[in-house]
Amino acid sequence: MKHNPHILYMKTILVTGGAGFIGSNMCERLLIDGNYVICIDNLYTGNLNNISHLSENPNFKFINHDIIEPLILTDHKIDQIYNFACPASPPKYQIDPIYTLKVNFQGILNLLDLSKYHNATLLQSSTSEVYGEPEITPQQEEYRGNVNTIGIRSCYDEGKRVAETLMMDYHKQYNVDIRIVRIFNTYGPRMDKDDGRVVSNFINQALNNENITLYGDGSQTRSFCYIEDQMNGLIKLMNSDYIYPVNIGNPYELTVKELADVIIKLTKSNSTLIFCPLPSDDPTNRKPDIQRAQSVLNWNPEYNLIDGITKTIEYFKNSNN
Repeated sequence: MKHNPHILYMKTILVTGGAGFIGSNMCERLLIDGNYVICIDNLYTGNLNNISHLSENPNFKFINHDIIEPLILTDHKIDQIYNFACPASPPKYQIDPIYTLKVNFQGILNLLDLSKYHNATLLQSSTSEVYGEPEITPQQEEYRGNVNTIGIRSCYDEGKRVAETLMMDYHKQYNVDIRIVRIFNTYGPRMDKDDGRVVSNFINQALNNENITLYGDGSQTRSFCYIEDQMNGLIKLMNSDYIYPVNIGNPYELTVKELADVIIKLTKSNSTLIFCPLPSDDPTNRKPDIQRAQSVLNWNPEYNLIDGITKTIEYFKNSNN
């Protein structure tokens, strides 16, 4: 794992949603870099198997807690907080949309209060979904989006938008040190195999030689960022002094059908493609403008799609989750 552990002292870092996909990878990375890590997760969509290999590390602590309830931590002085707590795939966040909104509204309020108490830096994992169905491509941070406030995805999209607003208002009113990252599609080891998103769906179906399900005609585009690239960007942002939103994603854009073809080839699968109706509010394109990340953070993605998908396929093959 590539990293740059120039640690001046051991930081105490809180990772909420730490048993999920991005959160568990971040917990591991922060431990490798010499930090004390407190992982918070209520296991609503997180999985203890993602962090079981960390449990014997004396610098790792797991707390089962839902962030919509106030979080009181007085045993440690918290230096940094990474917030990944929220169901992130449409099938999961649409099960209980009111809960999804509460996580994004009440949850971030509780973390902002905790940051204020500890004078800690809080990084909020926002999302490319704040751009809605974009009318411009690539999407840059100044773009305010083309959004549906009452659609089936709105609980997640609008929840993330209000969280950004709360972050900025706490900074303005209480001088809380904030970071806001807009994460574009990210994939890699420890993805939930059943999260219902295209990478996991396609790999599962290809490995089982099942028909690969495409929604619409497969011409909608996505940009996929490998997890190690995503973590490098997140850590660079956290350790910067930049308080405004930053896109972190891989600008290499391809159609969903092209992704399916890549996965069929890499798995040597006998799967064929079938086409189903496109779900409501499914965006037709996603492509990040990463000029801000490049200039402010000196960050660029390093993994190409073939290498990243190959590593992800191996994880799915070997996973017992």
